[in-house]
Amino acid sequence: MLFAADSDRPPNVMFVLADDMGFSDLGCYGGEIETPNIDSLATGGLRYTQFYNTGRCWPTRAALMSGHYARAVGVDPIKRGEKPDWVRFLPHYLKTAGYRCYHSGKWHVVGYGRPDTTGGFDHSYMSRAWDRFFSPKNHWLDGEQLPQPSRDSGYYATSAFADRAIGFLEDHKKQHGAKPFFMYLAFISPHFPLHALPDDIDRYRDRYVSGWDALRKERLERMRNLGIIDAELSPRDPSVRPRWNLSEEKLKERIGDGEAGRAVAWDSLSDEQKRFQATKMAIHAAMVYRVDQAVGRVIEQIKQMGQLDNTIVMVASDNGASAEQIIRGDGHDKAAPAGSAASYLCLGPGWSTAANTPFRKHKHWTHEGGIATPLVVHWPQGIKAKGETRRAVGHVIDVVPTVLDAAGIEPSAAYDARPPVELPGRSLLPTFAADVPIERELLYFDHSGNLALRMGDWKAVSSNRGEDWELYNLSKDRTECHDLSEQKPERLESMRKRFEKERKDLDAMFGGEK
Repeated sequence: MLFAADSDRPPNVMFVLADDMGFSDLGCYGGEIETPNIDSLATGGLRYTQFYNTGRCWPTRAALMSGHYARAVGVDPIKRGEKPDWVRFLPHYLKTAGYRCYHSGKWHVVGYGRPDTTGGFDHSYMSRAWDRFFSPKNHWLDGEQLPQPSRDSGYYATSAFADRAIGFLEDHKKQHGAKPFFMYLAFISPHFPLHALPDDIDRYRDRYVSGWDALRKERLERMRNLGIIDAELSPRDPSVRPRWNLSEEKLKERIGDGEAGRAVAWDSLSDEQKRFQATKMAIHAAMVYRVDQAVGRVIEQIKQMGQLDNTIVMVASDNGASAEQIIRGDGHDKAAPAGSAASYLCLGPGWSTAANTPFRKHKHWTHEGGIATPLVVHWPQGIKAKGETRRAVGHVIDVVPTVLDAAGIEPSAAYDARPPVELPGRSLLPTFAADVPIERELLYFDHSGNLALRMGDWKAVSSNRGEDWELYNLSKDRTECHDLSEQKPERLESMRKRFEKERKDLDAMFGGEK
């Protein structure tokens, strides 16, 4: 057990998951948004430069909690009805070693009920109100639905999630202080709608008037200086629009003339559009800023418990920033202040391109802009390196084996009535000590017709349900600017066939065949 030399108990664990946060939004990844608390974790720990999610919220959450690809556990594509009896979530493993497990925020593991029932958490504050940051209709405390707060009650989801997490930890100290804890803090922010606190919006109101083209260049320069990435800037793509977006005519009609439906050149926008777009990005920045403030408050609680040195804190995003432009929930009042409860705005493709700097495309796609996430890891007792980057290629399926490895838990401990199912991920623990590669054959990505396979430095990717495959050497072209499919047809065909085999194997796993 890694902890044995330095502590008399396993490490606590807190996993912080943002929703729709771009790869370069955090200050420690090149962003201009003020994120001092997460930046401090990075300064005292590690930043991973090649870590992946699944490109969408619910499959990422399923993979993160189960340690398996979402397809294998019947979450992507969503398979209704009974789920495999071999599925275990991280709390199920941890509780075999005496952990107490807590959840605050979004759950959204489709088909697996509530965190405090199927997830194995001892206490949970669960919100399904991802269309309302100020007045959630659907939120539960340990399965009991809570009343809807009014818009002027002072409720704000990001802060409320931190409040509940702190409350769970305070109770843990009083009732179970001798036991290790796992905290899953799952924010909805900065997912649409763009809802933020007025003072936070004012911090950034005029920061983005120079536009998304200038911001992309600024961020890439900082990323290079920080050692995050050294690659060319991918081209801005005005043709990209998620298929469920409102039409440009509807955007103008329902939101106003300031809206822009495509990632066009900033200088091509009207003055009205520039001001409106700058305000939208200011709200997005305000949402990320408030996530950081919430994380800082929970970290302070862990400090007060005397447990920060022996707590593994991991911070990531469930997918890239979103190009989606839709209106749901309570609709959009054009007369309401942007960012208020009566408004319903989305970041849109121009700013999501900037948030995902320097990568191509957005949430939903399996190009790097959709699946690359920052990963900050902080653990003073277990990580002696400070402020270093790690180039090891990782994925959210690696979180379960990493945590179990650090805690000295055998995966078989969670299986009492049947043989354990092998986890496909790898422990990142060796990278805590040095910048070493993680040996694996491949990483698999498959969401809603967007497919990809990474094998070593090579990546095959299709945005057309397996047609029109592209091929990239990510060691030389991380931003996927130079398609090598015509130069390397044999390699591409081999990877395409390997993708199909992996898909069949995952389908067999869901059906109970191993």
